[in-house]
Amino acid sequence: MRSVDPMEGYRPSRRRSMLRSKEMPLWQELPLLLVVAFCLAVLIRTFLVQAFYIPSGSMQKTLELKDRVLVNKVVYDMRDPVRGEIVVFRGTDNWAPEVTEPVSNAFMAKLGRTIGDLVGVSRPGERDFIKRVIGLPGDKVACCDDQGRITVNGVGIDESYIADGFNSDLSQPPIAGQCSSRKFAEITVPAGQMFVMGDHRSVSQDARCQGPVPIENIIGRAFVTVWPTDRFKSLTVPDVWKQFAQDHPAAAAGPSEPQPRREPQVAGGLFPLLVSVVLSARYAMSFVARRRRLRA
Repeated sequence: MRSVDPMEGYRPSRRRSMLRSKEMPLWQELPLLLVVAFCLAVLIRTFLVQAFYIPSGSMQKTLELKDRVLVNKVVYDMRDPVRGEIVVFRGTDNWAPEVTEPVSNAFMAKLGRTIGDLVGVSRPGERDFIKRVIGLPGDKVACCDDQGRITVNGVGIDESYIADGFNSDLSQPPIAGQCSSRKFAEITVPAGQMFVMGDHRSVSQDARCQGPVPIENIIGRAFVTVWPTDRFKSLTVPDVWKQFAQDHPAAAAGPSEPQPRREPQVAGGLFPLLVSVVLSARYAMSFVARRRRLRA
């Protein structure tokens, strides 16, 4: 008796033949995947998280020159800033640029900066700054008390994050428009603004001499150092500010001083991101499914 081949007479279905005929070669699929990844990076950088390059030493030793931090761009759409947090913001016209490294104007350098800015890994603009929040609307900020500390609403703050030798000169008298002296007259933070300072007080040009900054100018909160890898760490609120917030939960602004807040942008910003993620996920799933069918 002749043995029967189980595959004898088998013919692929028309549907399966059509699927195979429509398969896109890898050299065509790869550019498409790269475009999808690039679009996702742009959307994430625009609405959620951005990498920020530290352009100066004004935040040493907390942040060193050329460190990279991740910045949460939606947190302040949901709540107000907190004293002690490190924030990235756009300076006002009074703020002098802090970028200290020369910038190449060669074509490839400009192209690299443009692409890097789109995906959120470029150096900051001249008007982008990173400082620590010291005072909120209504707070009275001054320096110094009898121990040489800054005071917020009359309370001296033990700033352990300021390294030895990194504080401003206590003996030098204050000079208008300069931050070289540790001393400055009491400032009442206006409604809708914040008082920020760098951790390296002897070199930082901050609110002491350049004035408070509108809260609406905040780009986001720096929450982790990611580069170089040996400096990976979270950027939490120091304990002294947590204790201060417990003892003084409200700023001193009166009811006659309304506190403008940033308009929430989360819903409108996340919608295109979610659509992109869904479409990308559908494409990836169909890509894997097609490959499995081919192997079968």
